[in-house]
Amino acid sequence: MKIILASPRGFCAGVNMAIESLDLALKAFGSPVYVYHEIVHNKYVVEDFKKRGAVFIEELSEAPVGSNLLFSAHGVSPEVREAAKARNLHAFDATCPLVTKVHLEAIKYAKEGYTIFLIGHEGHDEVIGTMGEAPEAIVLVETEDDVDSLEVVDESKLAYVTQTTLSVDDANRIINKLRARFPNINKPPKDDICYATQNRQEAVKLLSPQADLILVLGSQNSSNSKRLCELATEQGIAGYLIDGSDQIDDTWFAGVETVLVTAGASAPEVVVEQVLDYLKDKFCATVEIQTIREEKVSFPLPKPLRNLGV
Repeated sequence: MKIILASPRGFCAGVNMAIESLDLALKAFGSPVYVYHEIVHNKYVVEDFKKRGAVFIEELSEAPVGSNLLFSAHGVSPEVREAAKARNLHAFDATCPLVTKVHLEAIKYAKEGYTIFLIGHEGHDEVIGTMGEAPEAIVLVETEDDVDSLEVVDESKLAYVTQTTLSVDDANRIINKLRARFPNINKPPKDDICYATQNRQEAVKLLSPQADLILVLGSQNSSNSKRLCELATEQGIAGYLIDGSDQIDDTWFAGVETVLVTAGASAPEVVVEQVLDYLKDKFCATVEIQTIREEKVSFPLPKPLRNLGV
């Protein structure tokens, strides 16, 4: 069996920053450090931090007054920030700067009196945080069909923003339909879908024609990882989203000669290596790395964490 190992894959700059932030907070303050929502949507990462003393919470009331708190990479609403202040929590913000960019766009458009269409998935942590910036001005659009039922008062003051981890193709179909219905709709100065999401999708598109099967390392609640698996299926190739080698079913590989392996932006390289080792041992697989483009993006740590001296 031949393995094509896609590059780029795995951690993006925002995930690296968030994980390093939590790592530093645990070293500096000790256990527990509370985290509002999962730090990133990955089972392996979350379980590893739990063992080290991170406590992941869904309600701020779960964090004792005055304790240390980290906001996850997906961002939070102003309401959550105010609630954290009210509980005197020492909050550190590990929101990905590309998510913050979308928040700022929403705030700007709302202040100017625009109705904002947010293209994204209901219930996703990032979407909840973005909508919280201007709930009275933002309308969630999940599908092309949603565009048909949109009702607006002033078509001259419309804008759209997007969740950063969407399928590029899906988002573009919705955007094109919005533009067809509302020709004067405003768009963000730069695409909201993050560079890493786009690059990983591009790699799957370009490399999948060489493969009989695709393995995507990532968790089921990871939006960008699920999109990678869907891309494989759309191209008529069997694709499986797995957290690690323990979820592999050997029957998948009957008649398979070439496997494409990639990882979502929140999946660590250690789980990729485990899968490669499994396939080498089980099927005498050889690995060939194919690089679509280089990534050299990095984001600074939150200011309060930069000078902890740990």
